[in-house]
Amino acid sequence: QVQLIESGGGSVQPGGSLRLSCAASGSIRSITAMGWYRQAPGKQRDLVATITSGGFTNYADSVKGRFTISRDNAKNTVYLQMNSLKPEDTAVYVCNADRVQDRDFRWRYDNWGQGTQVTVSS
Repeated sequence: QVQLIESGGGSVQPGGSLRLSCAASGSIRSITAMGWYRQAPGKQRDLVATITSGGFTNYADSVKGRFTISRDNAKNTVYLQMNSLKPEDTAVYVCNADRVQDRDFRWRYDNWGQGTQVTVSS
């Protein structure tokens, strides 16, 4: 079984910064793409950013130039550095691991964390 544990959320003023972390634990041999999604109250869950195991990244247009996704494959951890935060960035940020291969070579698909709240307000 794979667990994804997020940390680093909180409250910040507009223009501020936060860094989110998501650590995958369990029987893990490899992880393909990892990413961050967010869901604001009353809205659907939207892509924020993804990163492949080789380091290729993809961002939502709304966060390009402000957010940076990175990962440490040795630690099975993905990060999201968020700068120049805006009130519209307020949401629950949820970590995703697309496909996880365990030590028995079985694949587990579409793995999600519980989420961490990010609030941007003056």
